[in-house]
Amino acid sequence: MRIVVTGGAGFIGSNFIFHMLEQYPEYRIICLDKLTYAGNMSTFASVMENQNFRFVKADICDREAIDQVFVEEQPDIVVNFAAESHVDRSIENPGIFLQTNIMGTATLMDACRKYGIQRYHQVSTDEVYGDLPMDCPDLLFTEETPIHPSSPYSSSKAAADLLVLAYYRTYGLPVSISRCSNNYGPYQFPEKLIPLMIANALVDKPLPVYGEGLNVRDWLYVEDHCRAIDLIIHKGRIGEVYNVGGHNEKQNIEIVKLICKELGKPESLITHVTDRKGHDMRYAIDPTKIHNELGWFPEMKFEDGIKKTIQWYLAHWGQTPA
Repeated sequence: MRIVVTGGAGFIGSNFIFHMLEQYPEYRIICLDKLTYAGNMSTFASVMENQNFRFVKADICDREAIDQVFVEEQPDIVVNFAAESHVDRSIENPGIFLQTNIMGTATLMDACRKYGIQRYHQVSTDEVYGDLPMDCPDLLFTEETPIHPSSPYSSSKAAADLLVLAYYRTYGLPVSISRCSNNYGPYQFPEKLIPLMIANALVDKPLPVYGEGLNVRDWLYVEDHCRAIDLIIHKGRIGEVYNVGGHNEKQNIEIVKLICKELGKPESLITHVTDRKGHDMRYAIDPTKIHNELGWFPEMKFEDGIKKTIQWYLAHWGQTPA
């Protein structure tokens, strides 16, 4: 089996590659990444000599480069993690998000149509659903929830999802989509909440929290997410969307206070800043479908996962985070 993993040098992509190399040592894994600010080649130092691993520096919008990889590697499966993903950056500069997240997806699927594949899998986000009311705690996102994105980022991901489903219906391209909740764990770039708070707390810098920090997110340990995608590409139904959630709803301020406690830092470091424009209040995923069809469920409890994550950053950053 040959699998092209786009955006593989990023946070979730790199964790997925390590998972696949460990679980399927006979598979050939091709990591394709543009190496923007969020990609890190040093992550793969331990596997660069593995004959079943190859790294290709390329932009998913570059049709010539993508075609060359397909000709050389003849992949069976493409898993697309490649995306601009930081909401704040999308508010400041929407154009790059539309280009990478929509046109890049189209470029990959055109190559899949041209050269043939067994499966194209699109890694999406729960943010395409918009947000949920705070006063309805039993209300969760299901695969049937209407798409209602709030930011340029989530709009670009929603558009890509619709394009993927259109390629399935129009061209018969064998596709699947997963929509996950907020991931945390090793290798995450320190612009997202958890690694940013750890990085700042380690050097006693202010911990910026939007508004009152009451926004609720469902947290999923990255290894649980990787297991879910593994199951979907091998056993998931063609043309289907699968929600992948952690059943770990937490307010942002809870997360920050927990990090302070684990690192022995004072909560006086917490600084409330002007809220993000169009900030979604609550995300919560119902993963019943993937549990019932594929037997997946999240294994990592948040209380354990956050300690494991903090220990990883302490081991790799010490007192001088990137």
